[in-house]
Amino acid sequence: MSGSAPRGLQDVFDAAVARLLAAHPDDERRSMLRSPGVAAGGRFYGFATATELTVKLPADRVREVIADGRGQPCSPRPGRPMREWVQIPAPDEEACLGWLREARAFVAGRTAAR
Repeated sequence: MSGSAPRGLQDVFDAAVARLLAAHPDDERRSMLRSPGVAAGGRFYGFATATELTVKLPADRVREVIADGRGQPCSPRPGRPMREWVQIPAPDEEACLGWLREARAFVAGRTAAR
C-alpha cells in the first residue's frame, strides 16, 4: 500500500471479515462489548476496538500468544482476564484474517461438537 494513507484497524477488520463472509456466508456481523464483531453459529469469535483485534482461542493457545508477546489478556473487567480471549494489537489485514480464521475454526469446532 505504498503511497496510501495507513488504514485504521476498523477498516482492516472490515476487509478481513468481508473475506471471511465470502467463504462462510452463514457467519454474521454482530456487536460484542459495543464493538463490531463476527460470529459463527451464534457464537462470537472476534471483534475489533480502535486499536486491537480480540479473538476467541483455546485457553492454552491464548497463554502461548501472550507468553510470546504477540497478544495481551482480554480483561473487560480489570483483573479478571477472559481465559479464551486474547487481544492482538493492530494487526494488518492478512494477520487479522489469519487470527480470525484460527478463532473461527476453534468456535466452529466447538459448535459442531455440541
